[in-house]
Amino acid sequence: MIMKDVTQLGSVMAGLMFVWAIFQQWFPEELGNHIQNYFRRLGSYFYPYITITFPEYQSGEFKRSKAYIAIERYLAINSSDRAKKLKANVIKDGKSVVLSMDDYEEVTDEFEGMKIWWSSSITISQQRSLFTNDDGEKRSYKLTCHRKHREIITKVYLHHVLDEGKAIVMKSRQRKLYTNGNMTSWNHIIFEHPSTFDTLAMHPEKKKDILDDLMTFIKSKDYYKKVGRSWKRGYLLYGPPGTGKSSMIAAMANLLDYDIYDLELTSVSNNTDLKKLLIGTTSKSIIVIEDIDCSLDLTGQRKKKKEKKQKEKEKEKEKNPAQKKEKDKIKGSEVTLSGLLNFIDGLWSACGSERLIVFTTNHLEKLDPALIRRGRMDKHIELSYCCFETFKVLAKNYLDLESHDLFSPISRLLEETNISPADVAENLMPKSSQENAESCLKHLIKVLNNSKEEARLKAMEDSRVKASQSESSIVESSDEESSDGEG
Repeated sequence: MIMKDVTQLGSVMAGLMFVWAIFQQWFPEELGNHIQNYFRRLGSYFYPYITITFPEYQSGEFKRSKAYIAIERYLAINSSDRAKKLKANVIKDGKSVVLSMDDYEEVTDEFEGMKIWWSSSITISQQRSLFTNDDGEKRSYKLTCHRKHREIITKVYLHHVLDEGKAIVMKSRQRKLYTNGNMTSWNHIIFEHPSTFDTLAMHPEKKKDILDDLMTFIKSKDYYKKVGRSWKRGYLLYGPPGTGKSSMIAAMANLLDYDIYDLELTSVSNNTDLKKLLIGTTSKSIIVIEDIDCSLDLTGQRKKKKEKKQKEKEKEKEKNPAQKKEKDKIKGSEVTLSGLLNFIDGLWSACGSERLIVFTTNHLEKLDPALIRRGRMDKHIELSYCCFETFKVLAKNYLDLESHDLFSPISRLLEETNISPADVAENLMPKSSQENAESCLKHLIKVLNNSKEEARLKAMEDSRVKASQSESSIVESSDEESSDGEG
Protein backbone atom coordinates (compact mmCIF):
# COMPACT_ATOMS: atom_id res chain seq x y z
CA MET A 1 0.00 0.00 0.00
CA ILE A 2 2.78 2.39 0.87
CA MET A 3 4.63 1.70 -2.38
CA LYS A 4 1.38 2.23 -4.30
CA ASP A 5 0.78 5.63 -2.63
CA VAL A 6 4.32 6.75 -3.35
CA THR A 7 3.93 5.76 -6.98
CA GLN A 8 0.69 7.72 -7.29
CA LEU A 9 2.25 10.80 -5.64
CA GLY A 10 5.16 10.64 -8.03
CA SER A 11 2.81 10.47 -10.98
CA VAL A 12 0.91 13.52 -9.74
CA MET A 13 4.11 15.51 -9.28
CA ALA A 14 5.34 14.54 -12.75
CA GLY A 15 2.01 15.60 -14.24
CA LEU A 16 2.17 19.00 -12.53
CA MET A 17 5.71 19.58 -13.73
CA PHE A 18 4.63 18.71 -17.31
CA VAL A 19 1.71 21.14 -17.10
CA TRP A 20 4.00 23.91 -15.71
CA ALA A 21 6.51 23.30 -18.56
CA ILE A 22 3.73 23.59 -21.16
CA PHE A 23 2.43 26.74 -19.45
CA GLN A 24 5.88 28.36 -19.56
CA GLN A 25 6.30 27.38 -23.23
CA TRP A 26 2.95 28.66 -24.52
CA PHE A 27 2.37 31.66 -22.28
CA PRO A 28 4.82 34.62 -22.43
CA GLU A 29 6.58 35.88 -19.29
CA GLU A 30 4.68 39.18 -19.26
CA LEU A 31 1.33 37.33 -19.22
CA GLY A 32 2.61 35.20 -16.36
CA ASN A 33 3.56 38.32 -14.40
CA HIS A 34 0.13 39.83 -15.00
CA ILE A 35 -1.56 36.67 -13.76
CA GLN A 36 0.74 36.57 -10.74
CA ASN A 37 -0.01 40.23 -9.89
CA TYR A 38 -3.72 39.59 -10.30
CA PHE A 39 -3.70 36.75 -7.82
CA ARG A 40 -1.57 38.86 -5.44
CA ARG A 41 -4.11 41.71 -5.56
CA LEU A 42 -6.92 39.22 -5.14
CA GLY A 43 -5.19 37.79 -2.09
CA SER A 44 -4.55 41.25 -0.62
CA TYR A 45 -8.24 42.08 -1.04
CA PHE A 46 -9.19 39.25 1.29
CA TYR A 47 -6.09 39.56 3.53
CA PRO A 48 -7.27 41.39 6.72
CA TYR A 49 -3.93 42.91 7.79
CA ILE A 50 -1.74 45.85 6.75
CA THR A 51 2.03 46.21 7.16
CA ILE A 52 4.09 49.41 7.61
CA THR A 53 7.88 49.28 7.20
CA PHE A 54 10.37 51.62 8.93
CA PRO A 55 13.89 51.29 7.41
CA GLU A 56 16.99 52.01 9.50
CA TYR A 57 18.34 54.40 6.86
CA GLN A 58 16.24 56.68 4.69
CA SER A 59 17.24 57.00 1.06
CA GLY A 60 20.24 59.30 0.68
CA GLU A 61 20.78 59.70 4.45
CA PHE A 62 24.06 58.98 6.24
CA LYS A 63 22.52 58.91 9.72
CA ARG A 64 20.12 56.35 11.13
CA SER A 65 16.48 57.30 10.84
CA LYS A 66 15.18 59.10 13.93
CA ALA A 67 11.92 57.16 13.58
CA TYR A 68 13.81 53.84 13.57
CA ILE A 69 15.79 54.81 16.69
CA ALA A 70 12.62 55.96 18.48
CA ILE A 71 10.83 52.68 17.65
CA GLU A 72 13.87 50.70 18.80
CA ARG A 73 13.89 52.43 22.19
CA TYR A 74 10.09 52.24 22.54
CA LEU A 75 10.08 48.48 21.93
CA ALA A 76 13.10 48.04 24.22
CA ILE A 77 11.08 49.48 27.12
CA ASN A 78 7.60 48.22 26.28
CA SER A 79 8.07 44.86 24.56
CA SER A 80 11.63 43.54 25.00
CA ASP A 81 10.57 41.43 27.99
CA ARG A 82 8.46 39.33 25.59
CA ALA A 83 11.24 38.77 23.04
CA LYS A 84 13.23 35.55 23.09
CA LYS A 85 16.32 36.88 21.33
CA LEU A 86 17.79 40.24 22.33
CA LYS A 87 20.78 42.37 21.47
CA ALA A 88 22.52 44.76 23.85
CA ASN A 89 23.62 48.35 23.18
CA VAL A 90 25.94 50.05 25.67
CA ILE A 91 25.28 53.78 26.15
CA LYS A 92 26.45 56.60 28.42
CA ASP A 93 30.11 55.57 28.17
CA GLY A 94 29.44 52.03 29.31
CA LYS A 95 27.33 53.03 32.30
CA SER A 96 24.04 51.71 30.94
CA VAL A 97 22.85 48.80 28.76
CA VAL A 98 19.79 48.94 26.52
CA LEU A 99 18.22 45.67 25.32
CA SER A 100 16.39 45.57 21.99
CA MET A 101 14.91 42.97 19.65
CA ASP A 102 17.39 40.86 17.72
CA ASP A 103 17.06 40.34 13.95
CA TYR A 104 14.08 38.25 12.79
CA GLU A 105 12.40 38.57 16.18
CA GLU A 106 8.72 39.42 16.71
CA VAL A 107 6.87 40.94 19.69
CA THR A 108 3.34 42.19 20.28
CA ASP A 109 2.11 45.48 21.69
CA GLU A 110 -1.32 46.57 22.85
CA PHE A 111 -2.86 50.01 22.49
CA GLU A 112 -6.42 50.97 23.42
CA GLY A 113 -7.55 47.36 23.12
CA MET A 114 -5.83 46.78 19.75
CA LYS A 115 -3.15 44.20 19.15
CA ILE A 116 -0.10 45.26 17.10
CA TRP A 117 2.70 43.02 15.88
CA TRP A 118 6.26 44.34 15.54
CA SER A 119 8.99 42.39 13.78
CA SER A 120 12.63 43.16 13.01
CA SER A 121 14.07 42.09 9.70
CA ILE A 122 17.36 42.36 7.83
CA THR A 123 18.26 42.02 4.17
CA ILE A 124 21.78 41.54 2.85
CA SER A 125 22.61 43.62 -0.21
CA GLN A 126 25.21 42.41 -2.70
CA GLN A 127 26.49 45.95 -3.13
CA ARG A 128 27.44 48.15 -0.22
CA SER A 129 25.56 51.43 -0.13
CA LEU A 130 27.54 54.66 -0.20
CA PHE A 131 24.98 56.31 2.06
CA THR A 132 25.08 53.99 5.07
CA ASN A 133 27.69 52.35 7.26
CA ASP A 134 25.92 49.00 7.52
CA ASP A 135 28.18 46.93 5.18
CA GLY A 136 25.21 46.09 2.96
CA GLU A 137 22.92 45.08 5.84
CA LYS A 138 19.58 46.84 5.69
CA ARG A 139 17.51 46.55 8.84
CA SER A 140 13.93 47.59 9.33
CA TYR A 141 11.01 47.31 11.71
CA LYS A 142 7.65 46.16 10.40
CA LEU A 143 4.34 46.97 12.04
CA THR A 144 1.39 44.66 11.32
CA CYS A 145 -2.17 45.36 12.42
CA HIS A 146 -5.75 44.69 11.38
CA ARG A 147 -6.89 46.89 8.52
CA LYS A 148 -9.94 48.10 10.48
CA HIS A 149 -7.54 49.85 12.90
CA ARG A 150 -5.63 51.60 10.12
CA GLU A 151 -6.77 55.15 10.91
CA ILE A 152 -6.13 55.04 14.64
CA ILE A 153 -2.77 53.31 14.06
CA THR A 154 -1.53 55.95 11.59
CA LYS A 155 -2.99 59.00 13.33
CA VAL A 156 -2.66 58.13 17.02
CA TYR A 157 -0.59 55.03 17.78
CA LEU A 158 2.44 55.89 15.62
CA HIS A 159 2.61 59.40 17.09
CA HIS A 160 2.46 57.82 20.56
CA VAL A 161 5.30 55.41 19.72
CA LEU A 162 7.53 58.08 18.19
CA ASP A 163 6.94 60.64 20.95
CA GLU A 164 7.55 58.13 23.74
CA GLY A 165 10.56 56.67 21.93
CA LYS A 166 12.12 60.11 21.45
CA ALA A 167 11.55 60.89 25.14
CA ILE A 168 13.32 57.65 26.09
CA VAL A 169 16.22 58.51 23.76
CA MET A 170 16.57 61.96 25.31
CA LYS A 171 16.46 60.59 28.84
CA SER A 172 19.00 57.84 28.24
CA ARG A 173 21.45 59.84 26.14
CA GLN A 174 24.72 61.24 27.48
CA ARG A 175 24.14 64.96 28.00
CA LYS A 176 26.70 67.46 26.77
CA LEU A 177 28.13 70.84 27.69
CA TYR A 178 28.84 72.96 24.63
CA THR A 179 30.94 76.08 24.17
CA ASN A 180 31.53 78.17 21.04
CA GLY A 181 35.06 77.06 20.17
CA ASN A 182 35.36 79.45 17.26
CA MET A 183 33.14 82.07 15.69
CA THR A 184 30.37 79.86 14.26
CA SER A 185 30.65 76.34 15.69
CA TRP A 186 30.28 74.46 18.98
CA ASN A 187 32.67 72.15 20.81
CA HIS A 188 31.44 69.88 23.59
CA ILE A 189 32.40 67.68 26.52
CA ILE A 190 30.31 65.19 28.47
CA PHE A 191 28.19 66.99 31.08
CA GLU A 192 28.43 65.28 34.49
CA HIS A 193 27.78 68.05 37.00
CA PRO A 194 26.31 66.55 40.23
CA SER A 195 24.14 69.52 41.23
CA THR A 196 20.43 68.79 41.74
CA PHE A 197 17.53 70.66 43.27
CA ASP A 198 17.81 68.36 46.30
CA THR A 199 21.36 69.55 46.98
CA LEU A 200 20.81 73.16 45.88
CA ALA A 201 21.31 75.55 48.82
CA MET A 202 18.42 78.01 48.77
CA HIS A 203 15.20 78.77 50.60
CA PRO A 204 12.71 75.86 50.18
CA GLU A 205 9.83 78.14 49.13
CA LYS A 206 11.89 79.80 46.40
CA LYS A 207 13.15 76.41 45.28
CA LYS A 208 9.59 75.08 45.01
CA ASP A 209 8.53 78.13 43.01
CA ILE A 210 11.33 77.54 40.48
CA LEU A 211 10.57 73.82 40.25
CA ASP A 212 6.88 74.49 39.60
CA ASP A 213 7.78 77.01 36.91
CA LEU A 214 10.10 74.57 35.13
CA MET A 215 7.66 71.66 35.25
CA THR A 216 4.86 73.87 33.94
CA PHE A 217 7.09 74.97 31.06
CA ILE A 218 7.95 71.48 29.80
CA LYS A 219 4.25 70.52 29.77
CA SER A 220 3.12 73.65 27.91
CA LYS A 221 3.93 72.89 24.28
CA ASP A 222 0.30 73.16 23.15
CA TYR A 223 -0.28 76.26 25.26
CA TYR A 224 2.66 78.14 23.72
CA LYS A 225 1.41 77.20 20.26
CA LYS A 226 -2.09 78.37 21.18
CA VAL A 227 -0.93 81.83 22.31
CA GLY A 228 1.45 82.22 19.35
CA ARG A 229 4.77 82.17 21.21
CA SER A 230 7.96 80.21 20.67
CA TRP A 231 8.30 77.37 23.15
CA LYS A 232 11.12 78.89 25.19
CA ARG A 233 11.55 80.66 28.51
CA GLY A 234 14.08 83.16 29.81
CA TYR A 235 15.58 83.12 33.30
CA LEU A 236 17.67 85.92 34.82
CA LEU A 237 19.80 84.79 37.77
CA TYR A 238 21.29 87.67 39.70
CA GLY A 239 23.00 88.19 43.02
CA PRO A 240 26.44 88.43 44.65
CA PRO A 241 29.25 86.02 43.71
CA GLY A 242 29.10 82.59 45.34
CA THR A 243 25.31 82.47 45.69
CA GLY A 244 24.81 79.42 43.44
CA LYS A 245 23.98 80.76 39.98
CA SER A 246 26.05 78.17 38.09
CA SER A 247 24.81 75.38 40.37
CA MET A 248 21.25 76.46 39.63
CA ILE A 249 21.87 76.07 35.87
CA ALA A 250 23.38 72.60 36.38
CA ALA A 251 20.41 71.58 38.54
CA MET A 252 18.02 72.75 35.81
CA ALA A 253 19.86 70.66 33.20
CA ASN A 254 19.87 67.57 35.43
CA LEU A 255 16.18 67.97 36.23
CA LEU A 256 15.06 68.38 32.60
CA ASP A 257 17.74 66.22 30.91
CA TYR A 258 18.79 69.18 28.75
CA ASP A 259 22.12 69.92 27.10
CA ILE A 260 23.85 73.20 27.99
CA TYR A 261 25.23 75.70 25.46
CA ASP A 262 27.61 78.07 27.27
CA LEU A 263 27.79 81.07 24.95
CA GLU A 264 30.88 83.30 25.21
CA LEU A 265 29.81 86.54 23.55
CA THR A 266 33.31 88.00 23.37
CA SER A 267 34.29 85.17 20.99
CA VAL A 268 31.48 86.02 18.55
CA SER A 269 32.52 88.41 15.77
CA ASN A 270 29.19 89.92 14.82
CA ASN A 271 25.42 89.46 14.75
CA THR A 272 25.57 87.16 11.72
CA ASP A 273 27.86 84.71 13.52
CA LEU A 274 25.58 84.90 16.55
CA LYS A 275 22.67 83.74 14.37
CA LYS A 276 24.76 80.86 12.99
CA LEU A 277 25.52 79.72 16.52
CA LEU A 278 21.84 79.86 17.40
CA ILE A 279 20.97 77.68 14.41
CA GLY A 280 23.57 75.18 15.62
CA THR A 281 21.78 74.59 18.94
CA THR A 282 19.25 71.82 19.48
CA SER A 283 15.88 71.61 21.15
CA LYS A 284 15.72 70.51 24.80
CA SER A 285 18.69 72.66 25.73
CA ILE A 286 19.72 75.57 27.94
CA ILE A 287 21.53 78.50 26.31
CA VAL A 288 23.60 80.26 28.97
CA ILE A 289 25.36 83.63 28.98
CA GLU A 290 27.14 83.98 32.31
CA ASP A 291 28.15 87.38 33.71
CA ILE A 292 26.42 89.12 30.84
CA ASP A 293 27.25 92.52 32.32
CA CYS A 294 30.94 91.73 31.71
CA SER A 295 30.54 90.07 28.29
CA LEU A 296 29.92 93.13 26.13
CA ASP A 297 28.98 96.78 26.42
CA LEU A 298 25.25 96.14 26.82
CA THR A 299 24.56 98.58 29.63
CA GLY A 300 22.15 100.78 27.75
CA GLN A 301 24.53 103.62 26.81
CA ARG A 302 23.54 103.25 23.17
CA LYS A 303 23.98 106.84 22.09
CA LYS A 304 27.39 107.09 23.69
CA LYS A 305 28.42 103.84 22.07
CA LYS A 306 27.23 105.01 18.65
CA GLU A 307 29.21 108.25 18.93
CA LYS A 308 32.29 106.34 19.99
CA LYS A 309 32.04 104.04 16.98
CA GLN A 310 31.62 107.03 14.64
CA LYS A 311 34.80 108.62 15.97
CA GLU A 312 36.68 105.34 15.57
CA LYS A 313 35.53 105.06 11.95
CA GLU A 314 36.73 108.57 11.20
CA LYS A 315 40.14 107.84 12.69
CA GLU A 316 40.26 104.57 10.75
CA LYS A 317 39.87 106.38 7.45
CA GLU A 318 42.99 108.40 8.17
CA LYS A 319 45.13 105.30 8.59
CA ASN A 320 46.88 103.56 5.71
CA PRO A 321 45.50 100.21 4.36
CA ALA A 322 48.17 98.10 6.09
CA GLN A 323 47.29 99.51 9.50
CA LYS A 324 43.59 99.00 8.78
CA LYS A 325 44.15 95.33 7.90
CA GLU A 326 46.07 94.76 11.13
CA LYS A 327 43.32 96.51 13.07
CA ASP A 328 40.69 94.21 11.55
CA LYS A 329 42.61 91.20 12.83
CA ILE A 330 42.61 92.32 16.44
CA LYS A 331 39.26 94.05 16.72
CA GLY A 332 36.83 92.70 19.28
CA SER A 333 33.27 91.50 19.03
CA GLU A 334 30.80 93.65 17.12
CA VAL A 335 27.70 91.96 18.53
CA THR A 336 25.14 94.67 19.27
CA LEU A 337 22.32 94.90 21.76
CA SER A 338 19.77 94.67 18.94
CA GLY A 339 21.51 91.54 17.63
CA LEU A 340 21.37 89.93 21.05
CA LEU A 341 17.70 90.87 21.47
CA ASN A 342 16.92 89.25 18.12
CA PHE A 343 18.83 86.18 19.32
CA ILE A 344 16.60 85.99 22.41
CA ASP A 345 13.11 86.64 21.07
CA GLY A 346 13.34 87.79 17.45
CA LEU A 347 12.45 85.80 14.35
CA TRP A 348 15.62 83.70 14.62
CA SER A 349 14.77 82.56 18.13
CA ALA A 350 11.93 80.44 16.70
CA CYS A 351 14.32 78.10 14.85
CA GLY A 352 14.14 75.63 17.76
CA SER A 353 11.77 74.72 20.56
CA GLU A 354 11.70 73.65 24.22
CA ARG A 355 14.68 75.75 25.23
CA LEU A 356 15.67 77.85 28.19
CA ILE A 357 17.75 81.01 27.85
CA VAL A 358 19.58 81.90 31.07
CA PHE A 359 21.51 85.07 31.87
CA THR A 360 23.56 85.50 35.04
CA THR A 361 24.91 88.72 36.49
CA ASN A 362 26.38 90.07 39.71
CA HIS A 363 25.20 93.59 38.92
CA LEU A 364 21.58 93.79 37.80
CA GLU A 365 21.67 97.58 37.65
CA LYS A 366 24.23 97.52 34.82
CA LEU A 367 21.94 95.75 32.35
CA ASP A 368 19.82 97.53 29.78
CA PRO A 369 16.11 97.31 30.75
CA ALA A 370 15.28 96.22 27.19
CA LEU A 371 17.45 93.14 27.67
CA ILE A 372 15.81 91.84 30.84
CA ARG A 373 12.17 92.86 30.45
CA ARG A 374 9.44 90.24 30.81
CA GLY A 375 8.97 88.36 27.58
CA ARG A 376 12.74 88.07 27.20
CA MET A 377 13.85 87.21 30.69
CA ASP A 378 10.47 85.91 31.86
CA LYS A 379 11.50 85.01 35.40
CA HIS A 380 13.92 87.00 37.55
CA ILE A 381 15.50 84.92 40.31
CA GLU A 382 17.52 86.63 43.01
CA LEU A 383 20.15 84.42 44.62
CA SER A 384 21.20 86.27 47.74
CA TYR A 385 23.34 85.75 50.82
CA CYS A 386 22.99 82.69 53.00
CA CYS A 387 19.95 82.60 55.30
CA PHE A 388 19.22 80.03 57.99
CA GLU A 389 17.01 77.91 55.71
CA THR A 390 19.82 77.78 53.16
CA PHE A 391 22.30 76.91 55.90
CA LYS A 392 20.17 73.92 56.97
CA VAL A 393 20.34 72.51 53.44
CA LEU A 394 24.13 72.90 53.46
CA ALA A 395 24.43 71.30 56.91
CA LYS A 396 22.42 68.34 55.65
CA ASN A 397 24.54 68.04 52.49
CA TYR A 398 27.98 68.43 54.08
CA LEU A 399 27.54 67.14 57.66
CA ASP A 400 24.37 64.99 57.53
CA LEU A 401 22.93 67.19 60.28
CA GLU A 402 19.29 68.22 60.54
CA SER A 403 19.60 69.84 63.97
CA HIS A 404 22.29 70.75 66.53
CA ASP A 405 22.68 72.93 69.59
CA LEU A 406 24.94 75.28 67.62
CA PHE A 407 22.22 75.95 65.01
CA SER A 408 20.68 78.64 67.22
CA PRO A 409 23.74 80.98 67.41
CA ILE A 410 24.42 80.38 63.72
CA SER A 411 20.84 81.44 62.90
CA ARG A 412 21.30 84.69 64.84
CA LEU A 413 24.67 85.44 63.22
CA LEU A 414 23.34 84.81 59.70
CA GLU A 415 20.70 87.49 60.27
CA GLU A 416 23.43 89.96 61.21
CA THR A 417 26.04 89.02 58.59
CA ASN A 418 26.22 88.87 54.81
CA ILE A 419 28.00 85.67 53.76
CA SER A 420 27.58 83.69 50.56
CA PRO A 421 26.41 80.05 50.53
CA ALA A 422 29.74 79.12 48.89
CA ASP A 423 31.66 80.53 51.89
CA VAL A 424 29.39 78.71 54.33
CA ALA A 425 29.83 75.45 52.42
CA GLU A 426 33.61 75.82 52.46
CA ASN A 427 33.62 76.21 56.24
CA LEU A 428 31.29 73.24 56.75
CA MET A 429 33.51 70.89 54.75
CA PRO A 430 35.85 68.84 56.98
CA LYS A 431 39.49 69.47 56.07
CA SER A 432 41.01 66.52 57.94
CA SER A 433 40.03 63.20 59.50
CA GLN A 434 40.22 64.83 62.98
CA GLU A 435 37.42 67.31 62.23
CA ASN A 436 33.82 66.40 62.97
CA ALA A 437 30.44 68.09 62.57
CA GLU A 438 30.70 70.07 65.82
CA SER A 439 34.19 71.39 65.08
CA CYS A 440 33.04 72.51 61.62
CA LEU A 441 30.06 74.36 63.13
CA LYS A 442 32.30 76.05 65.69
CA HIS A 443 34.66 77.11 62.94
CA LEU A 444 31.72 78.58 61.00
CA ILE A 445 30.61 80.52 64.08
CA LYS A 446 34.11 81.95 64.41
CA VAL A 447 34.11 83.00 60.75
CA LEU A 448 30.68 84.61 61.12
CA ASN A 449 31.80 86.56 64.18
CA ASN A 450 34.91 87.75 62.36
CA SER A 451 32.82 88.75 59.36
CA LYS A 452 30.41 90.60 61.62
CA GLU A 453 33.26 92.50 63.27
CA GLU A 454 34.82 93.34 59.90
CA ALA A 455 31.47 94.64 58.68
CA ARG A 456 31.13 96.77 61.85
CA LEU A 457 34.60 98.26 61.42
CA LYS A 458 33.99 98.92 57.75
CA ALA A 459 30.71 100.65 58.55
CA MET A 460 32.50 102.85 61.10
CA GLU A 461 35.23 103.68 58.59
CA ASP A 462 32.65 104.51 55.93
CA SER A 463 30.83 106.78 58.39
CA ARG A 464 34.08 108.52 59.30
CA VAL A 465 34.98 109.06 55.63
CA LYS A 466 31.50 110.32 54.87
CA ALA A 467 31.60 112.72 57.82
CA SER A 468 35.03 113.94 56.74
CA GLN A 469 33.79 114.55 53.20
CA SER A 470 30.76 116.42 54.51
CA GLU A 471 32.98 118.59 56.71
CA SER A 472 35.28 119.35 53.78
CA SER A 473 32.30 120.24 51.66
CA ILE A 474 31.03 122.66 54.35
CA VAL A 475 34.47 124.30 54.64
CA GLU A 476 34.69 124.72 50.86
CA SER A 477 31.23 126.29 50.77
CA SER A 478 32.20 128.70 53.55
CA ASP A 479 35.39 129.70 51.71
CA GLU A 480 33.41 130.32 48.52
CA GLU A 481 30.91 132.49 50.42
CA SER A 482 33.77 134.47 52.01
CA SER A 483 35.36 135.01 48.60
CA ASP A 484 32.06 136.25 47.19
CA GLY A 485 31.65 138.64 50.14
CA GLU A 486 35.09 140.09 49.65
CA GLY A 487 34.44 140.48 45.99
